[in-house]
Amino acid sequence: MGDMANSSIEFHPKPQQQREMPHVGGFGCTLAELRSLMELRGAEALQKIQEAYGDVSGLCRRLKTSPTEGLADNTNDLEKRRQIYGQNFIPPKQPKTFLQLVWEALQDVTLIILEVAAIVSLGLSFYAPPGEESEACGNVSGGAEDEGEAEAGWIEGAAILLSVICVVLVTAFNDWSKEKQFRGLQSRIEQEQKFTVIRNGQLLQVPVAALVVGDIAQVKYGDLLPADGVLIQGNDLKIDESSLTGESDHVRKSADKDPMLLSGTHVMEGSGRMVVTAVGVNSQTGIIFTLLGAGGEEEEKKDKKAKKQDGAVAMEMQPLKSAEGGEMEEREKKKANVPKKEKSVLQGKLTKLAVQIGKAGLVMSAITVIILVLYFVIETFVVDGRVWLAECTPVYVQYFVKFFIIGVTVLVVAVPEGLPLAVTISLAYSVKKMMKDNNLVRHLDACETMGNATAICSDKTGTLTTNRMTVVQSYLGDTHYKEIPAPSALTPKILDLLVHAISINSAYTTKILPPEKEGALPRQVGNKTECALLGFVLDLKRDFQPVREQIPEDQLYKVYTFNSVRKSMSTVIRMPDGGFRLFSKGASEILLKKCTNILNSNGELRGFRPRDRDDMVKKIIEPMACDGLRTICIAYRDFSAIQEPDWDNESEVVGDLTCIAVVGIEDPVRPEVPEAIRKCQRAGITVRMVTGDNINTARAIAAKCGIIQPGEDFLCLEGKEFNRRIRNEKGEIEQERLDKVWPKLRVLARSSPTDKHTLVKGIIDSMTGEQRQVVAVTGDGTNDGPALKKADVGFAMGIAGTDVAKEASDIILTDDNFTSIVKAVMWGRNVYDSISKFLQFQLTVNVVAVIVAFTGACITQDSPLKAVQMLWVNLIMDTFASLALATEPPTESLLLRKPYGRDKPLISRTMMKNILGHAVYQLTIIFTLLFVGELFFDIDSGRNAPLHSPPSEHYTIIFNTFVMMQLFNEINARKIHGERNVFDGIFSNPIFCTIVLGTFGIQIVIVQFGGKPFSCSPLSTEQWLWCLFVGVGELVWGQVIATIPTSQLKCLKEAGHGPGKDEMTDEELAEGEEEIDHAERELRRGQILWFRGLNRIQTQMEVVSTFKRSGSFQGAVRRRSSVLSQLHDVTNLSTPTHVTLSAAKPTSAAGNPGGESIP
Repeated sequence: MGDMANSSIEFHPKPQQQREMPHVGGFGCTLAELRSLMELRGAEALQKIQEAYGDVSGLCRRLKTSPTEGLADNTNDLEKRRQIYGQNFIPPKQPKTFLQLVWEALQDVTLIILEVAAIVSLGLSFYAPPGEESEACGNVSGGAEDEGEAEAGWIEGAAILLSVICVVLVTAFNDWSKEKQFRGLQSRIEQEQKFTVIRNGQLLQVPVAALVVGDIAQVKYGDLLPADGVLIQGNDLKIDESSLTGESDHVRKSADKDPMLLSGTHVMEGSGRMVVTAVGVNSQTGIIFTLLGAGGEEEEKKDKKAKKQDGAVAMEMQPLKSAEGGEMEEREKKKANVPKKEKSVLQGKLTKLAVQIGKAGLVMSAITVIILVLYFVIETFVVDGRVWLAECTPVYVQYFVKFFIIGVTVLVVAVPEGLPLAVTISLAYSVKKMMKDNNLVRHLDACETMGNATAICSDKTGTLTTNRMTVVQSYLGDTHYKEIPAPSALTPKILDLLVHAISINSAYTTKILPPEKEGALPRQVGNKTECALLGFVLDLKRDFQPVREQIPEDQLYKVYTFNSVRKSMSTVIRMPDGGFRLFSKGASEILLKKCTNILNSNGELRGFRPRDRDDMVKKIIEPMACDGLRTICIAYRDFSAIQEPDWDNESEVVGDLTCIAVVGIEDPVRPEVPEAIRKCQRAGITVRMVTGDNINTARAIAAKCGIIQPGEDFLCLEGKEFNRRIRNEKGEIEQERLDKVWPKLRVLARSSPTDKHTLVKGIIDSMTGEQRQVVAVTGDGTNDGPALKKADVGFAMGIAGTDVAKEASDIILTDDNFTSIVKAVMWGRNVYDSISKFLQFQLTVNVVAVIVAFTGACITQDSPLKAVQMLWVNLIMDTFASLALATEPPTESLLLRKPYGRDKPLISRTMMKNILGHAVYQLTIIFTLLFVGELFFDIDSGRNAPLHSPPSEHYTIIFNTFVMMQLFNEINARKIHGERNVFDGIFSNPIFCTIVLGTFGIQIVIVQFGGKPFSCSPLSTEQWLWCLFVGVGELVWGQVIATIPTSQLKCLKEAGHGPGKDEMTDEELAEGEEEIDHAERELRRGQILWFRGLNRIQTQMEVVSTFKRSGSFQGAVRRRSSVLSQLHDVTNLSTPTHVTLSAAKPTSAAGNPGGESIP
């Protein structure tokens, strides 16, 4: 029958299918019905539900589920539902295949030039000019060119191609493994996302992917809805549907007006239960994603357009399930959500440096080629007075190609294409290791930005404290109890009211469960403050469960859920006599203002006047707060049955209350936090505490943590006072006023999320210090989103954080612990240092190789280092060195220095001293070998060899010595602050040791057996020992350089700002406001170059390829000319939006205040 049923589905027309379908699954709704139902909104949807199912419970019956008990947790049933209605999983877009990545790596400009050169060279080597004319063409092709040699002409071209292939494969493999890592990270995040459902009447946390149609899910404040559903029962539920509709106003949902809940939307307040009606690709988000990813390649172009428009929508919607995978979507998202950060500091500096080096290399290589060509032409046609004969053309062209290849080689060596690699490897390595330190990095560049952090604005609860709250003091019936009172000491009426007020007026999902292990503490589930209150009920030897069973959640008449504006929560229940009772709890100073009565020791009402309130604040609340306790007031109010109040008029309803109790809740400071904060302060990072708590509590905790020390000059402000100080008469925020406040501010209490955002923005925009502040922020609530997005690095709490906060963040702290932030700082600084080490090494090689190739070519018409050798050197210094130096593990000593800041050049004076010092040593040795080496070793000179002559020992020695010096200099490069012991901790980095030894091994093979392709001839042991001796000399020379005090080398000051020279000039100009337009002009120019680059590579926005590809260096030079014509457009562009600025800034000046001041 099963087969029959299936076949009928396949062959019959559509109506049949719909009738047949329920028969297959045994469910009363088909997939198509549910899909079309979810496309309706508001009244239409209600009407449809009533017509088709009667009501929501009718829908539940058709889906074979119970609105209260949920699904029976039986695997077969769940599996069947998955087969019929789909899984709650949106398949990610196919990752790029290895071949696609290879193709992308081939797009690199320098590689393309090399490929062209190699192919031309190959082509010409196969073309043999007729022999007899060679005399007429002059002795150009002369020399000992026997048959074998002529045939070996192709080897050079082939070898260049081979090395290009190597470089491409390495790059592609790196990209591929990065993509794979990122996907692994994504899926880990996905698995960690859980959602609360009811199965068998039990509340369960299931992974989002395990949700099925028919599940009854609990939704609450801060959730990101993982599937579409229909609301069964809700309390004051408000949803932010902007990710789907673009409407920023929160939509109020209720079972009788608009019950449709859509996946990818955020719950902004309230709570409720929904029945899941569509999951995965059938949910509203899924449908959009299917449209986005549909049609594969030919859709790409439209896709890009769609993504630009839907970027914000789609990416917001499915935050952690990546449809695109990889960083690309993150980038796309950053572009779409305009205010996301500018490009990271490091990348800005690197882009700039790479472009500068590239331009220099281009100029050098051009000059080399021109000199070689002129020399050849003058010698052949002027000095020897020959005529250009048609049949000689191939011979001459072969020469020109050789010159061209030499020129390209110079360019290849000059362009640091290892930089993107080093950054990627370093970041990817750090991210992997940071996982172990409880930092889940969502945006790679956050890792490095963290190293520059100068300020951390941290939440109190859960980050600095343990977030395991307990009631330790209380004020009940006119008595202040310093510990939990005995139940017998309290009047039954008070006790009863208290138990009801706490049990009913808290989320029913909050519970205290028995400990998992013998002797452990009871488990707190749900909101920790409510857990503390429920624990208080248990300590009073009463139980909250029976009260809840007596008044189940769906019988609650009205709930005003907690939000940051109310700072209180209230629940209304109907009394047996038809009247109503409202229970309220909230921050004591706020709720006490609404109290007009208080219960005395006999449980009777007594008037509570403002004077009594001030008295109570002074005698009860302040002493509690000074002990670092959080004070919560619990109150109630009765309404008579005669006239039902207007429940929407909240201020009217929650007023005229009777205070039952005030409790002091303790949240102990995490034991490891004071030490972590001390480390931060030592590392030059200011820690500020931003909390919603009362100022006294906040101050007490800040003192315990060491954020404020006695005798220091600091500010502790409340949100109101903070706003009063920073706003002018019109209520607008003024940066000058803010600048007076923030440097001394250490604690901001009773702050709203807006205050947090204002503070972060104010610190970031401030111009007071020498450099712009880099701010990290922690947040866990939905309302922290704006501040997390605005900050340079946003940390979300992995345990206590809501999905919305995680979405806005850059790093998720999987253990919610402040010490993990300190670890992030350490890793960030390590990334920066790794890149500096790599640069120090790379630039030495660059300087030497370029000068050698250039002068060698000009003096001897032939580069001492051949193209293939150059590529091998390039491979060592780029790929391998970036692996070796980028994986150095961090040490505690990184936390002993101040942050570098945004304006510090990548290449410090010490590094500049090292680079130039080692370059001098290497150049001296190489030129000595080049010009008198043959006498020293008593061998034939390799200079002025004819076109296809065999490799000479002389040039092999030069090549070998060069590589040996690089290998030993790589060890020197491990230290960038002028330390003497370069071997310190070398064995803690096995990768480094492996690479150095491996390179050495390969070098032996290349020299001894490389032969013609590598232009090497085997060397004797004595010659090898000399090469090694000169190499080890590098280490000795390194000590000599370290002895020279950097402070004496005033001349290096300019050079030290190598990458940031314009940066500095811009800096000073920006300081003199009148000249700001120059800085802006600089910025515009940068913007245009950057934009052009950006457009070209929009599709390949992996982590660093952005910068790698924007370094299309010829392009940079060529585009210069057309820049002016474009200036006008960009000016317009950069005014209304922010994205232009963010994209452009690094190219002009990383973190240049001039840039900051542009609208």
